[in-house]
Amino acid sequence: MTTSKLIVATAMSALAFAGSMTVHADDYGAGGSYYDRARVVNVSPVYRVVRVAHPRRECWDQDVRHERAGYRSSTPLVLGSIIGGAVGNTMGGGRGRTVATVAGAILGASIGSDIRHSQSRDDSYVTTERVCRRTVDYSDERRADGYDVTYRYRGHDYVTRTDHRPGAFIDVRVSVSPEER
Repeated sequence: MTTSKLIVATAMSALAFAGSMTVHADDYGAGGSYYDRARVVNVSPVYRVVRVAHPRRECWDQDVRHERAGYRSSTPLVLGSIIGGAVGNTMGGGRGRTVATVAGAILGASIGSDIRHSQSRDDSYVTTERVCRRTVDYSDERRADGYDVTYRYRGHDYVTRTDHRPGAFIDVRVSVSPEER
């Protein structure tokens, strides 16, 4: 190949390459933008404080008194009322006698009840039972809420926030529009 043919072939190749590098506005898609990749230069986690519930069960042993069900005679109570009423009826006269009878019956019933309780045997017993309750403890925890990402595109640094940790590169959308004069 001669030198002139080599120069022409080289020039044609350079023009073809330059022609393939030309980008028309239609090539950018809707809104005149396209996607590219930028190098990530710094990632800083962003934290928020979250209140976390920790339910737990709290148990202990406790003595519990139980009463045995059984027959309890009302005879001392009735007998005390009759005797008290009879004694009260012997006092006073007229309307005072009626008041004394009623007061004697009430006092006699009270004395009869006390006698019944003092003569009854203790029908109760104590057991130890496990008692439990649910409680909730709270703690504050720091959790990652996102990441502030600094990236470099064509010699300029930019910052964005993402919800996940990026790798070494981040996809960026580049928007191109003509300068208005």
